[in-house]
Parts: sequence; structure tokens; C-alpha cells
Amino acid sequence: MSENIALIGGGRIGEALLGGLIAAGHAPGTLAVTEPHAGRAAELAERYGVRTSETVGGAVDGAGLVVIAVKPDVVAAVLPDVAAALRPGAVVASVAAGVPTTTYEAALPGGTPVVRVMPNTAMLVGRSMSGISGGRDATEAHVALVRGVMEAVGQAIVVPEAKLDALTALSGSGPAYAFLVAEAMIDAGVDLGLTRDQATTLATHTIAGAGALMVETSMSPVELRAAVTSPGGTTAAAIRELEKNGLRPAFYAATRACAERSAELGRLS
Repeated sequence: MSENIALIGGGRIGEALLGGLIAAGHAPGTLAVTEPHAGRAAELAERYGVRTSETVGGAVDGAGLVVIAVKPDVVAAVLPDVAAALRPGAVVASVAAGVPTTTYEAALPGGTPVVRVMPNTAMLVGRSMSGISGGRDATEAHVALVRGVMEAVGQAIVVPEAKLDALTALSGSGPAYAFLVAEAMIDAGVDLGLTRDQATTLATHTIAGAGALMVETSMSPVELRAAVTSPGGTTAAAIRELEKNGLRPAFYAATRACAERSAELGRLS
């Protein structure tokens, strides 16, 4: 990747991208970060060797790719400065949840390629699952450029923007579902007589191991579940109770509510 990259926002997401890009071989000298807090800017510069700027324009100037990594309610405030400093032909990508490409296209110079990304919090450990959608003026090459950035912190797939609300419901918010399942397993383990530390170790490593099996083997989740569910056995008894208590309908309802809320936030932005 040869483009200079400007990151607008030096928070946890911005830092995760920085670390991922550098680990993937991107030279620190080609990366710039907007960070208005002097202490945080100095920390990032020292840790990664990148250029920092207190202003948006100072980071954007000369960049071929600008990644907006601020909270959704801050996007409108930074877009005028991005537009003023953006070089012709530069690509703008956003990891701000719920903000549609049309919002960026309306604020940026005409013809600016805009690519929208929906990552998840696992990017903090290099295991994000991201959805990527190109806007009106984004070509396959622009989308591929952004996909390369996101694959420095995990996996990524390209989907039409109309599918991003559904993707948000599955992978964007998905880590929280896994955390909630772990929380419930831990509490159940304590109720069965384990210490909280024991239950936490057992639950978290079990979920992590199950995830690795799904990713690293050729077996589907259905096949993996069947492989550990002996007829009339202990796992079968547990699965029966989960189904009886509405596990699947709960997930259907939860993901639909998430997708609908994502669409609502997009309309409000």
C-alpha cells in the first residue's frame, strides 16, 4: 500500500488501525493522525513514530486516503475541515457507525470517492470482522484500497450499503452478544458452585476456543454442535433447555431490533 493515510481521530479505533497498518508493513512516516489533545498526540507519536496534528487539515494535507475514525456525532463537525484540505482524487473512508455515504458526499467536493466501513470492537486485538460498502463515486479499486486497510486489523467483506444495517446487527454489535453469553455462563457456573474466577476462566476460554474451531476448521456451526451433542447426553440436555427457553427467537428479535435502530440512526445523521 503506497498511499499516505490520514486518520481523523486518535482514540482506541484510530490507534488500533495505526498498530495494524504498521504491523502489516506500512511505513510510519506515511501515516498521520489528527489528535487535538497534546498528551495523547505525543503518546501516539512516541509509540508508533507517526506524524500527529492538532488540526484536521494538518493531517489530511497530501493524504491519498483519509479515514474518519471519530464518533458519529462528531462527523458533521470534522467534515468541513476534511473537505477544505482534501486533495483531488483522495479517497475518504469512515468507520463511524450509522452515518451513510450520502452524508459525506454532500459535504465533500463533488466526485470524492467515499467508502463506508462497519467494523467491530475486535479490531482492538486484530480480529475485527468488517463490512465495507462503496458510495456513489467509489470504484472497485477504491473499495479494495479500504479493504486492504481493514484487513490489517482482521477480516473484511464487501456488501451493498443497503445491507450494512443487517451486517451491523450480526457482526457490528455481535461481540456484545458473545460477551452477554459469557456473562450468563459465568453466573450459571457460580450458581453451580464454582468460584467466579474459575467460572470466568472456563467460560471465556470455552467461547474463544469454540470461535477458533468455527474459523479454523472446515466444519459448519451445525456440524460442530452435532459433534459434541451425543444423543441423550449432557450437552443434549442443555441444548434442549436453551431451545425450550427461546434462544433462537431471542436472537432473531435482537438482531432485527439492532438493524432497525441502525437504519433509524442513519436517517437521523
